[in-house]
Amino acid sequence: MPVTDVSHDLEARTLTIVADFAAPPTRIWEVYADPRQLERVWGPPTHPATFVDHDLAPGGRMNYYMTSPDGEKYYGYWEVETVEQPNMFAFLDGFALDEEFTKNPDLPVGRSVFSFVEHDGGTRATFVSTYASAEALQKVLDMGVIEGARSAINQIDDLLVA
Repeated sequence: MPVTDVSHDLEARTLTIVADFAAPPTRIWEVYADPRQLERVWGPPTHPATFVDHDLAPGGRMNYYMTSPDGEKYYGYWEVETVEQPNMFAFLDGFALDEEFTKNPDLPVGRSVFSFVEHDGGTRATFVSTYASAEALQKVLDMGVIEGARSAINQIDDLLVA
């Protein structure tokens, strides 16, 4: 399993996940740069993602939904802030209300930084999300973000060998 460490700090309002992959950073970058690959790993296996819009560029927006086993759809978006291919990108990660990807003001928005560096002949990926308050972080923790993110990230290994 690629995920080697998961930690959260309510005082700093951060959730940090570290994963190691047996592939170079350029290959890990491709997973996020290609919406069809990203769909295979974004979201837990029981809730596959569909990216409707995918613009991994500063100012770009990525809209997606995850589908539950019962067919219920959960909408989300990324607003891309910074891109340094193939080493990192930063984005606002929020929940949406509907298929129009209207921002949901009742759920937290996190600022996420995904970074990929060479490590032991492969890549160490670090995923850091920061929230506006400890309460916002606690809300996503209570929603199961750690379990969902861990299972999603652990899917990347299977994609790398495909």
